[in-house]
Amino acid sequence: MKIARGVGMNTPLRYAVLEHFTHMISLARPLVEAIHHKDRDLANQVHRALNSAGLNIAEAFGNSGGNARVRFQSARGSLYEAQAGFRLAIAWGYITQAESAPTLESLNDLGARVYGLSRT
Repeated sequence: MKIARGVGMNTPLRYAVLEHFTHMISLARPLVEAIHHKDRDLANQVHRALNSAGLNIAEAFGNSGGNARVRFQSARGSLYEAQAGFRLAIAWGYITQAESAPTLESLNDLGARVYGLSRT
């Protein structure tokens, strides 16, 4: 299976996806810090999941075919893990639904983009 044209290392799509990811991290950072004050283990897990997602996305753009697809799928799994971590933090009362809504929305949007990339 081939990755579609335009998904390579130096494409506008790559920059757009990585820019989306860094914006999402800027939204997530204060939440992770707030969670850390109440539950270091959960905050560390969310932090690791977000780092893993970003690194797998970047690595996928440097691969082709099946290897890229696997990296995008791994990234999507890590995004789901981070999303679950934020939802757990809401359930535990560490953060609120209102303050986490922009981050969760950005995670959903990014997950959809990464899903699409994993299907090309």
